Amino acid sequence: MLGFHHSILSRNSDARLLDSLIQRPISTALSGLHLQRTRAISNLAVMPTLQEEYDDAMFEFSQANYDSAIEKFKSILAQDPQHFDGQLSLGMAYYRKGDYAAAIAEGHKAEQMRPNDQLVHTNLSLFYMKSGDKKTAEHHGLQARIASWKENMAPPSATEAANPELQMAKPKPPPVKFPEMPWKKKSAPGKDGAKS
Repeated sequence: MLGFHHSILSRNSDARLLDSLIQRPISTALSGLHLQRTRAISNLAVMPTLQEEYDDAMFEFSQANYDSAIEKFKSILAQDPQHFDGQLSLGMAYYRKGDYAAAIAEGHKAEQMRPNDQLVHTNLSLFYMKSGDKKTAEHHGLQARIASWKENMAPPSATEAANPELQMAKPKPPPVKFPEMPWKKKSAPGKDGAKS
């Protein structure tokens, strides 16, 4: 009986060993897949979007960390050379730092992106005024005014027309005048103005 019991135990231990050998590669493979998935998710979480990078750069700018903001704006422009807000903000960061020549150069790059933008010309006017070039500053100031007039003359966009709450108040239409009622007879007033 002891031999029989020993063979059952050895079969059970063999089965456990076999199960562990089979499950170990599967669990190792699963843990490897889990590790790869975790790395992929963490890489996605680590890689901020361009908007998040811009927000970080603007935070640095608002804290007067202009050198850090400039580096972040340059990083954004390296990823997307047509990022207008990044280009405009880079010029302003150079201006706040006191590097007017770099601010003017970056402002003209923004002007190439949007030549009729009011803010571009306003910034360039400010940059030129601080650098001492009053004539060019006045030119860009005039361009900014012209751009604002053009924006005011533009027809409303479809989104503005679709939202009636955003429309300007309009005068009330004149009241509708109904014709007199021909079925009613007019009575002629008497001497005292009363009916007879």
